[in-house]
Amino acid sequence: MPLALTLGAAQAGAEDLYVAYAGSMGAVMDLHLGPEFAKAHQVQYRGEGQGAYGLARLIADHKIRPDVFVSITPGPIEILQQAGLVRAAYPVASTQMCIAYSPDSPYAKEFAAAAQGRKPWYEVLQMPGVSFGRTDPRTDPQGQNIIFTMLLAERYYHIPDLAKKILGSQTNPQQIFTEPSLLARLKSGQLAASSGYLSAVSSQKLPCIKLPPEINLSDPRYAKDWYDKVQFTITVDGKEKVVHPQPLVFYAAVLTDAPHPKLGQEFVDYLRSAAGQKQFRDNGYSAPHGPTLGTAGAG
Repeated sequence: MPLALTLGAAQAGAEDLYVAYAGSMGAVMDLHLGPEFAKAHQVQYRGEGQGAYGLARLIADHKIRPDVFVSITPGPIEILQQAGLVRAAYPVASTQMCIAYSPDSPYAKEFAAAAQGRKPWYEVLQMPGVSFGRTDPRTDPQGQNIIFTMLLAERYYHIPDLAKKILGSQTNPQQIFTEPSLLARLKSGQLAASSGYLSAVSSQKLPCIKLPPEINLSDPRYAKDWYDKVQFTITVDGKEKVVHPQPLVFYAAVLTDAPHPKLGQEFVDYLRSAAGQKQFRDNGYSAPHGPTLGTAGAG
């Protein structure tokens, strides 16, 4: 079960702001943005992080009812727009794919050499005994994004079947973990390396290998003529779906049935403010880019 965090004013009757967010955002949301907002507005904050697609489906099925949803990529937002639960979603930050690694694993020196450009990162990942972690592509955008990264790497480095050599099957059970637990397993040494967003990896103060923009999904300028050259088919709830990469932008939206819509909109406004943007920057996130999704005036 996801871990919910309640912070803020202790006085009885305080409003409770409930934010559901992409699981990689746990550190910045629950340690910085949520508590700072709660303190300034004398409210209580409750955050829940999971894979963004999984959260979107829970919200669409009315199994959870947050005030605000923060997604990575437009895909999960589109699920809620189709359900009539989001009118507009605003870009609040961006990030890029990277390969995080454990400084305590037996392969740390090899990964450090790859991070310095002295050894191909994809060769280190294929060394015997290297354990690699990622999230489920059926429920989490990051799980899809690491597959896109590997497919783009095949084209960029001209190495056929590189994705299969590193990842195995699409939902390889030896590599799949929940998003909130992935970096925790890496920090504890259970994994030698994992997929990661640079923002989350930086927040956790873990070392990583940065990847070229042609494969790290960070630059919208590559979207149409390069990123869109890869795709794959995934089965979700018994239905096959072809998925395509999207640049790694975080979007925040107030739900149309939010218990506290005014408070939710104030939180989204805070994420976009100078103070909120500083918190994002301080935690390894890049500036937001891209248009508002949907019509203005939501919330």
